[in-house]
Amino acid sequence: MLQLRYWNHINGWLLVLPAVFMIGLFTHYPIVSTIYHSLFSTGNAVHPSTYIGLENYTFLMEDDIFWKVLKNNMIYSMCTVPMSIAFALGMALLINRSIKGRSLVRMSFFTPTVLPMIAVANIWLFFYTPEYGLFDQVSQFFGGSSHNWLGNPNSALYCLIVMVIWKEAGFFMVFYLAALQQLSPELREAGVVEGAGSWYHFRRVTFPLLMPTTLFITVNAVVNSFKLVDHLVIMTKGGPDNASSLLLYYIYENAFSFWDTSYAATLTVVLVLILAIFTIIQFAVVEKRIHYQ
Repeated sequence: MLQLRYWNHINGWLLVLPAVFMIGLFTHYPIVSTIYHSLFSTGNAVHPSTYIGLENYTFLMEDDIFWKVLKNNMIYSMCTVPMSIAFALGMALLINRSIKGRSLVRMSFFTPTVLPMIAVANIWLFFYTPEYGLFDQVSQFFGGSSHNWLGNPNSALYCLIVMVIWKEAGFFMVFYLAALQQLSPELREAGVVEGAGSWYHFRRVTFPLLMPTTLFITVNAVVNSFKLVDHLVIMTKGGPDNASSLLLYYIYENAFSFWDTSYAATLTVVLVLILAIFTIIQFAVVEKRIHYQ
């Protein structure tokens, strides 16, 4: 009996070993390696890499571009995350009803999600083109003037925000729609019998039951808001004057444009810490408001 329990224990570890190996290789090892490299200088053929301790972190605290990029990313996250979730929930509530052309509406909402990121960036680059772009054509039709949307430091970041909300809302809508279809219709019927209006039923019944889905979507939305690179490369390259640059793009620039891999590793450590803090806060705050059926 003891031998059987021993072999069951061994078999259990053998079954999870491939997953543990893959997680360690592609998740934990890169994190440890990045922290390790952030403590060294960037080496080359003439000057090898040397241990410098926390000098990269000291330089980061004095880096004005880093603070500007971090501020941009915070504004970007605070705009894209709640607005993407709000639009996703609104679209899911709309197409969950029996409306005419529901399949067509559902397809139109979801289409931006399946488009490649590079294609989306090029489409919106055309929309924002001065004089010839869609927005300027509409503005000029109503007597407005041309505007350099992506070339203006005051509008470049918000142009990216609009584009990302347009692309991500449809993806999050799918999760809300799946969650809505899992809710029992008896809950709505009971609310009607009790005289509850649509808004009261949504606020007191539907939305609380959607909180597990909201938590899942929020975590994904926050992570997505810190990993935008493709669109920036095509549309603004972080300009003008870093007005639209985000943290991951700044890491990309330091690693592959400036070849300062050690400083890029330092920035990556900070990025991981920020995401970890956001995730912990989300689970600590939102988890208390989750109601399960």
